[in-house]
Amino acid sequence: MSKTLMVTGASKGIGLATVERFFQADNDITDFVLLARASDEFTEAEAELRANNPHGKTLTCYQIDLFDRDAIEPLMTEIMERHGSVDLLVNNAGFTAPAPIHEIEFSDFERTIGVNLYAPFIIVQKLLHLGNQFDYIVNVASTAGITGRSGWLTYSSSKAALIAMSQVLKEELAIYGTRVVTISPGRCATALRRKLAPDEDPSTIMQPEDVAAAIDMLTSPVGRYVDSENLVVRL
Repeated sequence: MSKTLMVTGASKGIGLATVERFFQADNDITDFVLLARASDEFTEAEAELRANNPHGKTLTCYQIDLFDRDAIEPLMTEIMERHGSVDLLVNNAGFTAPAPIHEIEFSDFERTIGVNLYAPFIIVQKLLHLGNQFDYIVNVASTAGITGRSGWLTYSSSKAALIAMSQVLKEELAIYGTRVVTISPGRCATALRRKLAPDEDPSTIMQPEDVAAAIDMLTSPVGRYVDSENLVVRL
């Protein structure tokens, strides 16, 4: 039976690496739904996937700013009408504007919480209200949500809340057979990481493809034996 995978923040980094890993594999995921803000990177990613589609999978890209709460629910309705279901959801989109507490703009705090926490909540709740039954929900948190770090107040807070929300979802949705997986990458060479640590050499840290491999493992049968808690993935 064919499955649908939806990934947020799919234009680059961990999101795109996850899409590529499942897209290039000969598996039962045949319908791919990609969400990201409009950008040249998103356009290029779509073109590259379409040009290298060895298994004839279906690809649909939706441009959305996940801080726009009013836009999320109508899009979920459209996705359900068009695709029928979302079997595997990867909530990966993230935002940060690192600054010490004295310098944080509240608008940046609002966007961080909006993208990193509210958007995953709205997506899951709306799809449930529309009758969707997930096989898997993967919430991409961060080790910054486990241990707070100077200058990362807004980001750490949002990811800590996402970890807690995931724990509740795991318990509440278990009766439907849904597995809720939380993964907390450590230092990973993404655009978001460059904002948090601009002087770091990205070649010395974990790569997005490594996290995608961990997500692949978690959503496989063997993943059941290791997904009972928030899984930390880091070098």
